[in-house]
Amino acid sequence: MQYGIISDIHANLEALEVVLGDMDRRRPDAVICLGDFVGYGPDPVTCVERLRPALAGAVAGNHDLAAVDALDIADFNPLAQAAILWTREQLTAPVRRYLTDLPQQITPNGFLAVHGSARDPVEEYILDLHTAQANFDAAPFRVCLVGHTHVPAVFVFDGEKVTAAPLLPEQPLRLQPERRYIVNVGSVGQPRDGDARAAYAWFDEDAQTVSLLRLAYPVERTQKKMEAAGLPAMLVERLAYGR
Repeated sequence: MQYGIISDIHANLEALEVVLGDMDRRRPDAVICLGDFVGYGPDPVTCVERLRPALAGAVAGNHDLAAVDALDIADFNPLAQAAILWTREQLTAPVRRYLTDLPQQITPNGFLAVHGSARDPVEEYILDLHTAQANFDAAPFRVCLVGHTHVPAVFVFDGEKVTAAPLLPEQPLRLQPERRYIVNVGSVGQPRDGDARAAYAWFDEDAQTVSLLRLAYPVERTQKKMEAAGLPAMLVERLAYGR
């Protein structure tokens, strides 16, 4: 099986269309979404409607749950809060139901797919070795695919210690049978690793490799939509810098 793994679209239709176009050419056996369909960006309804038929499975992100009033936004930063309040006003009833009904984790063909982490599928960020170790201890997965941080990364557990490494374009990660992995696939619509291009991962289960793919998209088109919607200027500006 070959999987296209996407996460953190954040209502960025231009980035999503470029990613879906690339997957159409590559023809994965299945597409999995690790959550945050909405939030920050200007096209929440269109992104959900465009993506939903293409998916074999998906999980809820924290922005998805916040957008349907299922998660308190008190801990969100003010920019994220403003975007969520705007998003709530845009959602149609069918999109709201879809986001409300998303599970918090799925296990397609044995690997674990969550938005945040194995021990807290919606809200925990895995940013360091200590948190990664706690998640390896929390569940018996061999491969856990996550998003949420918007930064591609890999944590590897060899049975004794955890190490970290970046997940880089054109450098496939080969999964070793005696090791366990947490792989962050980055963000389609709001990258935060200094690279403004959309990110998604290709998981080749037969070859046991995970590859990061980066694709340029018309950032300025998304920015103009955000400005027209009255979304916060900082959210508009950061797209151009991948921050």
